[in-house]
Amino acid sequence: MIYPKTRGYLTSLTPVELVLAVDAGTSGVRTVAFDRFATVQDSSYRELTQHFPRPGEVEHDASEIAALCVATLREVAGRARAKGHDVVALGITNQRETTVAFDRETGELAHRAIVWQDRRTADYCDELDARGETPLVRSTTGLVLDSYFSASKMRWFLDHGFMDGLTAPSFATVDSWLVWWLTGGVDGGVFATEASNASRTMLMDLTTLQWSAPMTTLFDVDPAMLAVIQPSLSRFGTVSARVVPELAGVAITGILGDQQSALFGQACFNPGVVKATYGTGAFILANVGDESPGVFDGLITTLAWDLGDVAPPTYAVEGAAFVAGAAVQWLRDEMGFIDDSAQLEALAMSVADSAGVQFVPAFSGLGSPFWRSDARGSLSGLSRGAGRAQIARALIEALAYQVRAMTDAFGDGGITLHELRADGGAAAMDLLMQLQATNSRLPVLRSTSLEATARGAATLAGLGVGLWSSLDQLSELWTFDQRFEPEDPLFVDLGYAAWRRALEHA
Repeated sequence: MIYPKTRGYLTSLTPVELVLAVDAGTSGVRTVAFDRFATVQDSSYRELTQHFPRPGEVEHDASEIAALCVATLREVAGRARAKGHDVVALGITNQRETTVAFDRETGELAHRAIVWQDRRTADYCDELDARGETPLVRSTTGLVLDSYFSASKMRWFLDHGFMDGLTAPSFATVDSWLVWWLTGGVDGGVFATEASNASRTMLMDLTTLQWSAPMTTLFDVDPAMLAVIQPSLSRFGTVSARVVPELAGVAITGILGDQQSALFGQACFNPGVVKATYGTGAFILANVGDESPGVFDGLITTLAWDLGDVAPPTYAVEGAAFVAGAAVQWLRDEMGFIDDSAQLEALAMSVADSAGVQFVPAFSGLGSPFWRSDARGSLSGLSRGAGRAQIARALIEALAYQVRAMTDAFGDGGITLHELRADGGAAAMDLLMQLQATNSRLPVLRSTSLEATARGAATLAGLGVGLWSSLDQLSELWTFDQRFEPEDPLFVDLGYAAWRRALEHA
């Protein structure tokens, strides 16, 4: 069959093989259909309810995540079936450290899921650090001892009695929760995770890619409560006809945590290639090859992906800012500055500068390279002449400054960066991309498809069923729509210095 290379949605007269990807993110759940050219052919999105019980706490309803996953899958798969298309595989990508506590025997949720942004276990992590546990955590897992990761969230569930009385008490990251749900749940569901997500729990040994006895002992988590770790590229099970009738029997063949999936989707297959994703948070990942490189000040070492028998595991060094697009949502929903997130850039571009306003979006503490859980968001430098437009511009500048702090840390660690491949919703803003190029002294290549996270899961799953034959073939399919070169850095350097001073007060 000849498959025409198109950019629009395919008509019912053009039957093709499709791979679906579920992107279960922090803000919402999206299902995207890709053809053999890794081109988006259809999608469906549902926003996810955010729960903030107390300051510093962020929760999601795991049953809502599953319901939105099923709803978007049924919508896209139903349209594909109506047009005669063949869905050959399903991939999953997800918000990573968010932790689900449930009973695998009954399906009962013990509590709402604790989201990666949640800071309720910060004091507990400080206690472990004071006990001298940080070197063990760093050397075993590549992570920093921070409430960002899953293990301390699991400990919180245990300490507060939420797992008591459950027949089969279980902890899941969002990938393993969805795999269990989609493959049948209490009716024979598969309880499995994969190494990139497991590497974010603070319980996996970064060398063996299995649960670490010293780590499960440190956090007093019974390994029997955890999912089996499989390679990222493997057969996790098939979709249950009871759960998604339109995908009955379709195999789940690729899973990656969202930031690793964006790295894969941006075709960063060679050491030294870097991507920046501007989603709910901002995340920089650099492929560092097939040997764990140790740890770097201010950054974390993580698994990029495990292709099983195809290739050795690939590692990445990562910087993470907890708030990026979430700050845009705050301006929209809480402050009423804009009606739609897409209006932010135009508002910011209506003024020449931010008039000295500094925005520190530390709503959930500061991530890389600062790792200060006690930091809080702030607006400073306000004057009578500062209004909505100046604050909007200060926010966009802050997004670029956060990423600059991380790219500077990469350089300090001896990791050479040649270019940034950018994706995520906020990457649509030319102003942000230009500011990023100038701040980080790097060319920024904005991906043609900003759906790099879903694309990564889809192309990985497609590899699993032979729709694509190699990473080289996937590299040839990656394109960018615009390249932003660094400009004179004088004014951004002055702004960055002022922003760093504002950080000290945050």
